[in-house]
Amino acid sequence: MANGGGGGGGSSGGGGGGGGSSLRMSSNIHANHLSLDASSSSSSSSSSSSSSSSSSSVHEPKMDALIIPVTMEVPCDSRGQRMWWAFLASSMVTFFGGLFIILLWRTLKYLWTVCCHCGGKTKEAQKINNGSSQADGTLKPVDEKEEAVAAEVGWMTSVKDWAGVMISAQTLTGRVLVVLVFALSIGALVIYFIDSSNPIESCQNFYKDFTLQIDMAFNVFFLLYFGLRFIAANDKLWFWLEVNSVVDFFTVPPVFVSVYLNRSWLGLRFLRALRLIQFSEILQFLNILKTSNSIKLVNLLSIFISTWLTAAGFIHLVENSGDPWENFQNNQALTYWECVYLLMVTMSTVGYGDVYAKTTLGRLFMVFFILGGLAMFASYVPEIIELIGNRKKYGGSYSAVSGRKHIVVCGHITLESVSNFLKDFLHKDRDDVNVEIVFLHNISPNLELEALFKRHFTQVEFYQGSVLNPHDLARVKIESADACLILANKYCADPDAEDASNIMRVISIKNYHPKIRIITQMLQYHNKAHLLNIPSWNWKEGDDAICLAELKLGFIAQSCLAQGLSTMLANLFSMRSFIKIEEDTWQKYYLEGVSNEMYTEYLSSAFVGLSFPTVCELCFVKLKLLMIAIEYKSANRESRILINPGNHLKIQEGTLGFFIASDAKEVKRAFFYCKACHDDITDPKRIKKCGCKRRWEEHCSLWRLESKGNMRRLNYCRGQQSFSVKVKVAARSRYFKDPFEFKKETPNSRLVTEPVEDEQPSTLSPKKKQRNGGMRNSPNSSPKLMRHDPLLIPGNDQIDNMDSNVKKYDSTGMFHWCAPKEIEKVILTRSEAAMTVLSGHVVVCIFGDVSSALIGLRNLVMPLRASNFHYHELKHIVFVGSIEYLKREWETLHNFPKVSILPGTPLSRADLRAVNINLCDMCVILSANQNNIDDTSLQDKECILASLNIKSMQFDDSIGVLQANSQGFTPPGMDRSSPDNSPVHGMLRQPSITTGVNIPIITELVNDTNVQFLDQDDDDDPDTELYLTQPFACGTAFAVSVLDSLMSATYFNDNILTLIRTLVTGGATPELEALIAEENALRGGYSTPQTLANRDRCRVAQLALLDGPFADLGDGGCYGDLFCKALKTYNMLCFGIYRLRDAHLSTPSQCTKRYVITNPPYEFELVPTDLIFCLMQFDHNAGQSRASLSHSSHSSQSSSKKSSSVHSIPSTANRQNRPKSRESRDKQKYVQEERL
Repeated sequence: MANGGGGGGGSSGGGGGGGGSSLRMSSNIHANHLSLDASSSSSSSSSSSSSSSSSSSVHEPKMDALIIPVTMEVPCDSRGQRMWWAFLASSMVTFFGGLFIILLWRTLKYLWTVCCHCGGKTKEAQKINNGSSQADGTLKPVDEKEEAVAAEVGWMTSVKDWAGVMISAQTLTGRVLVVLVFALSIGALVIYFIDSSNPIESCQNFYKDFTLQIDMAFNVFFLLYFGLRFIAANDKLWFWLEVNSVVDFFTVPPVFVSVYLNRSWLGLRFLRALRLIQFSEILQFLNILKTSNSIKLVNLLSIFISTWLTAAGFIHLVENSGDPWENFQNNQALTYWECVYLLMVTMSTVGYGDVYAKTTLGRLFMVFFILGGLAMFASYVPEIIELIGNRKKYGGSYSAVSGRKHIVVCGHITLESVSNFLKDFLHKDRDDVNVEIVFLHNISPNLELEALFKRHFTQVEFYQGSVLNPHDLARVKIESADACLILANKYCADPDAEDASNIMRVISIKNYHPKIRIITQMLQYHNKAHLLNIPSWNWKEGDDAICLAELKLGFIAQSCLAQGLSTMLANLFSMRSFIKIEEDTWQKYYLEGVSNEMYTEYLSSAFVGLSFPTVCELCFVKLKLLMIAIEYKSANRESRILINPGNHLKIQEGTLGFFIASDAKEVKRAFFYCKACHDDITDPKRIKKCGCKRRWEEHCSLWRLESKGNMRRLNYCRGQQSFSVKVKVAARSRYFKDPFEFKKETPNSRLVTEPVEDEQPSTLSPKKKQRNGGMRNSPNSSPKLMRHDPLLIPGNDQIDNMDSNVKKYDSTGMFHWCAPKEIEKVILTRSEAAMTVLSGHVVVCIFGDVSSALIGLRNLVMPLRASNFHYHELKHIVFVGSIEYLKREWETLHNFPKVSILPGTPLSRADLRAVNINLCDMCVILSANQNNIDDTSLQDKECILASLNIKSMQFDDSIGVLQANSQGFTPPGMDRSSPDNSPVHGMLRQPSITTGVNIPIITELVNDTNVQFLDQDDDDDPDTELYLTQPFACGTAFAVSVLDSLMSATYFNDNILTLIRTLVTGGATPELEALIAEENALRGGYSTPQTLANRDRCRVAQLALLDGPFADLGDGGCYGDLFCKALKTYNMLCFGIYRLRDAHLSTPSQCTKRYVITNPPYEFELVPTDLIFCLMQFDHNAGQSRASLSHSSHSSQSSSKKSSSVHSIPSTANRQNRPKSRESRDKQKYVQEERL
């Protein structure tokens, strides 16, 4: 008996089939060798049997390919002959036999249809004739046959549908079956990988070979699944030729043959690798792949790998078997993984040559595979690499850190917007900010923005995605975020489209998590109304909309009333680091004021019961703090912000004060102040928490422990543990969920005063009391502010203000109102404008055309028409610009009085002279075309050209004054007809203006760097920040970019936005916003005590020191003395100075430019030319003064001479009706008023 079956055959040292592997068999292997004599020429062949002796063996190298290993227990072929053809034949017979049956069936069916087509008409005619000539009973056999056919078709259809459902992924059963088939196919492929280490063909016992049993079970399942697929297939022929069907043909039948023959052939089982092509479909069924890129990537990978593994399997088969026509003698021993390596080297065109095909079949296959494999490698691999490389770098999920809040910032994410936001939000003064910022945007950041994120990597993270996608919202953990901030593109060409995008973002976020706090930027005022339609939008929970157009134009409007106020307010809510300058220049004083910010802090219990002016004076003199407003809680527990409410209001326990200071630690003094401990302290830095405060807090702690159920006492004690809330510091009261915290009544809280509460005796001198004369109806009232019960006001005044037939104000009482006017009635020609007396007015130069985006001029006009002005105090507004553009804006302006339009262009000097621009109080330059230009340097070209054009104009010093005096007018500041007790004469004007440089101008800019072109005599560096430039410091330039700081300020303290909005909008309320959202216009209303009470609110003004009651302090006096005198005497709260730029010089200067000084210290020295920013009370007596100068078109002559009052009693007394028209029009004095 042969031992081992010989050595390796051929030059390779390995045999085909069992060759090369028989050396690894045990010594118990028996083989029968077929001995052939190659040199014999006889036709007969003799066979010799091998000897049974174990000591002898026969070595036939050429016959080694035909020898297979045989174990003693396996009844294999006694001759050792290979049976690979039986396995292959089973597959081929199955494939071609089934194909033949299908084609035969189709042929017979076709012939049957063709042959029976001719007799079909005859049979049909016979059926019809038989049915008509015979009775109903004779038709029964035909009907039964048809019903049987129909029943048969119905049964086959049902089975087919059932099979289709079973193999489809539309049902759970189908998905499970599809996934199971794929998993078993991969399992069968793994078994092939294991068996590939064995000989190509070997004898195996089915009952003892575990892998063969598993493979048999898998293939039985594949056979059943094949049957289901065959039943469900509509086209049997195409199904038979499918790739999956071919795989089954060449893998399933050989398994059954191997069981029958007790031998195994590796054969074509590698075709199971083609099942990998369905991998992407399986992952889609499992909802793992959801994006097109991921599906495409998996498809490419699965096709590439399945082709690679299948080709490697074929090479492994033919190389280890050899060529059949060479009697399998040219084989070589290659493992499967060596074939995989060979195919990869071949596809990549490298071809090291260490492994190569030796058989003819292998080399022929490689020829064709190189063509297809190279093409696939060259196309698939780069695309796969591109898809992998293009995977979102920022596609992860945010991991929340315990004990640390995070906010989500989305919307317009660019380098400029993000850098401005981070510069303010992460300012170094916010040392206690423990908030992480998560940016979410659908576009990956560029290199500059990515570098910015890396510089702030400890507090900033970026994720690529969209807030409109709930999956992306889940990635950034929006449900646990403290707030979501939405940035707007301030420079977009279509503001309405940008607002619509942000509103959709709000809707998506609120739909995902209704409780999330949202702060969004809006460009247009009228689009704010759409936010009210969102059910979960709730400003009481902190939701806020920062309307840039509303605030920008509101700031500019306030500058028309007090030039430079826009700069001061912008600096107050922006984080500015203190820059110390030693030289005595105007920058030194300006920058000292710039370092001031707005803070909030709860007031100490030592202030309880004192009036607001008393507390304000004490804070300024002793604590070195400027308090401008408080959050007052009324009896019904509703809170509202009151700005300089006057001496009628008493400080309550736990009142929140609004302070202007340079440091948060300074504001703490207002909470720590104790009269017993700190009354004699002169150094404010020594005012710290005293023992009284500690004992009080301990007492409160014990109080809470003893009376947990007493919520009122609990709230009272917790109110003592108030904390500093800085605009720029993360200490918003709502974070601490303190029961003592206040919820504002409205986001734009109306400054409605409370009834008189225990007024203190007046501190006015007898002279002041006498000066106020008959208006002093109460010894406890303010000399300039009447806040009495309506019953104490004379009835005539109430009747005067409550004219039931006249609508002077809008329905909320916050703004002056008139009946809608057609635009043609307010249009002035150039000649009419020149003949009209215009002085002390506001000229609005606007660039725009019929295609320009609307900027919302209503937001500019509303603050100038606030009802806390008397009608004669309203400044006339003249628009100079394109009539086509102004017609589009007119719908929102036609209810405001004293508005005129001069069609023209701001670049025309003739138009500017016609509107007496040299006599105006303010010239505003706006443009609606700025965002239509791509070049940022040219965005402000129109505004800059208009500003330079006005400054270069020259005027005759006699024309303006003579023209005004001829009609009984003098420019404001020269008028002395007002009562001598009026402390505010407006901004003083020079006797005459001969050059346009002296005309007060404020220019709106889009690009901050363009501010360098406004003043030709300044030395500002183009890289200088906007707030450090001279035009901004002087209040002659304003850019919307300064409003970016409001996002951070609002997040940290939502009261700040309410305060700013109240100051700059003139008193817009939620009721008014809802009305405008309903009608897009103001609605007139009759005067009632409630609406008239709304007039009683503060307004910003400028106090002149050159003349008037404060002239004695103007020459070398202290600012602190002026502050106390104005507060005690007139309830006016001073908060800044508007000083000439060269006032610090010893030599006189001709320069008329002024700059802003915010909250100067007590010892600050005043100069006579200073103008003081102040918050002045509503003057009830002003309605009596200048009555002859009040050309009210909506009041009667009899009522115009009477004084206005805040409260009125309803009266049924007869009132004179308003005159419908003026009889005389011959005087130039009334030309303008007729056009209102």
